[in-house]
Amino acid sequence: MKQSKSRELWDELRTVFAGRNSFLDAILPPILFLLVNGLAGFQAAMWSALALSVLIAAARVIRRQSITYALAGVGSVAAAIGIAWFLGRSEGFFLPGLISGSMTLLLTLVSLVIRRPMVAWTSYIARRWPLDWYWHPQVRPAYSEVTLFWAAFFTARLLLQFALFQNEDANSLAVTNFITGWPATILLLVFSYLYGTWRLAQLRGPSVQEFQDNTPAPWQGQRRGF
Repeated sequence: MKQSKSRELWDELRTVFAGRNSFLDAILPPILFLLVNGLAGFQAAMWSALALSVLIAAARVIRRQSITYALAGVGSVAAAIGIAWFLGRSEGFFLPGLISGSMTLLLTLVSLVIRRPMVAWTSYIARRWPLDWYWHPQVRPAYSEVTLFWAAFFTARLLLQFALFQNEDANSLAVTNFITGWPATILLLVFSYLYGTWRLAQLRGPSVQEFQDNTPAPWQGQRRGF
């Protein structure tokens, strides 16, 4: 049973991240910035991070892979360098992340207020299930509750990052950004899936297929996928 659930989680994570090349594109430049900043200083760290993001984009072109995320990485690193240069502070490199984190938190809260939870939208983008299914009164609460947990996570991360930014602690900020980035995101997705599928079963709403077929209640419910 445990092996089956682990396999299910692995398959679901592959579904979410299928075809995306953003993992290394997103984490390598900040890691290099952290290392070089400690060894050779702020200026060397900035240009090293930018050079790496350009090399990643070039590698995508050579391999004929999607360069969308790589180009976004070049743009974000360039913007971060510009802000850090303007402020004259190495922690300014992470200011764009603080801004985007604030916007993400705001959108998450707004989605809860208008009763269209963000997690439902992310699931829709990844799976392309009927959008109206997510708003079913016996389905939506599961997505709202998981979105509320996301909002709590985003809030805690933003407060910690802002405190480190105010203290001008670039190294701790870089480490925090990395840990609360992809590693924490994967854990968040695992929790979201486990809680979400359990909550859907408790709500006894229709499965996606039952919703599409207009099957009357009682429903078997969504057994897999969230």
